[in-house]
Amino acid sequence: MELAASISTTDPLPGPGGLSIRDFTGSDADYAAAVALSNAVYPEYPDSVASWQEDDAKQPAHLKRRRWLAELDGQAVGYASYNQWEWMYHPQRFHLSIAVHPAWQGRGIGRALYATLLAALAPFDPQRVRARCREDYARSMRFLADRGFVEDMREWESRLTVPAFDPAPYAGHAERVAASGIQVVTLRELMARDPEHRRKLYELDLALARDVPSPEPMTEGSYESYVQRVFESRDLLPDGYFIALDGERYVGSSALWKSDEEPATLYTGLTGVHRAYRRRGIALALKLRAIAYAREQGITTIKTWNESNNRAMLSINEALGFVKQPAWVNFVKPLQAAQ
Repeated sequence: MELAASISTTDPLPGPGGLSIRDFTGSDADYAAAVALSNAVYPEYPDSVASWQEDDAKQPAHLKRRRWLAELDGQAVGYASYNQWEWMYHPQRFHLSIAVHPAWQGRGIGRALYATLLAALAPFDPQRVRARCREDYARSMRFLADRGFVEDMREWESRLTVPAFDPAPYAGHAERVAASGIQVVTLRELMARDPEHRRKLYELDLALARDVPSPEPMTEGSYESYVQRVFESRDLLPDGYFIALDGERYVGSSALWKSDEEPATLYTGLTGVHRAYRRRGIALALKLRAIAYAREQGITTIKTWNESNNRAMLSINEALGFVKQPAWVNFVKPLQAAQ
């Protein structure tokens, strides 16, 4: 399999005059340049150098990742990366990211970055590569289609305007769930009273994740990685992380995560309930607690994502007043015969 292997990542590349692509060094200046590009391309999802550095520091050692910056006369105009995800890991499967500053799009920079990615991946004999794009980013959608990527999953992004939420239709719901023997508590409460809360939440997360639609087969992350990702996260909100208990058994959860870059917005993590406890109103009770917390904190927006065929969760969000945004589309490109 030949993947444009003749292209160097250190020499000037074909395309706009003066374009060069070099490895990301990990310096503060390179982080600042890459994050500024990301924020220009995705203004609705602002990020920070601190967030990128934290994610990189927590990357499990067995996952491959590499980044590049594209520069014109020393000015960063684009970046690219490949990486692997712990929760759907395969040594020969990769996720690709390419971002070009809006002022420089349509000039061959994305094409050069894509060629760089394929050349760098060739030694790993990749089976397939993936990419993700919001459906209203027309240029990016065309870019992927033109290179043989095909859609295989969609996720709806939905947003709730918190001050407009009316809790009246749900009066008494929490009490009915509690009367059935289910208690909803915060992570902060569990941290104070259950010394095994980390291990129990890890096991709950694994159980719930097995039922989450995924474009690749699920793989289990390590307990150590989970602790880093959750309990050592700068975005953790112990008072906004809700767990459903049946006695001492953890049976469901829904967490809100903060973003320093969007102080009036919270992000919903995995919301789920053990199979044996579904259809009892527990997921709705968890979501209502989360919305109540957001209202108390003066939050204006909650963002969440759901696979397009996950009607159970989509129905709850729609009833609560979450409004669908343009979908995020997952693409795949096979590089070998089906494995």
